[in-house]
Amino acid sequence: MNPKVINMNNLPVEALDQVAAYFRALSEPTRLHILSLLRDGERNVGELAQLCDYTAANISRHLSILNKHGLVVREGRGTSVYYRMADESVYALCDLVCGNIARQLEITAHKGKAFSQTGMHTKNTSGQDKKP
Repeated sequence: MNPKVINMNNLPVEALDQVAAYFRALSEPTRLHILSLLRDGERNVGELAQLCDYTAANISRHLSILNKHGLVVREGRGTSVYYRMADESVYALCDLVCGNIARQLEITAHKGKAFSQTGMHTKNTSGQDKKP
């Protein structure tokens, strides 16, 4: 079943606040790393902590935020807590953003090459000429 596509143009401010909170949950590099690791399947807190090189408490805090926003699902099994992705479409969003960033970096690198090939000089902080 495909989720209903909703255009944000007609969303009330309260809904936009929730959308912003969702993106804030995705805006932290450790959380993105956790989500990337969960792409391969569910993992427990200890495994994620070891793979991220953080304490279990730190990873648990990040997972709590991801869970609060519906990005991951938490399941207790005995003394361990396992997490898995709640919605795989998050990966499509992350892949889209990563692709956009890669294209921007490519364009920036290309512009930098073109600039350096012109032989133009710029001034460094001491006022002396330097090549870009």
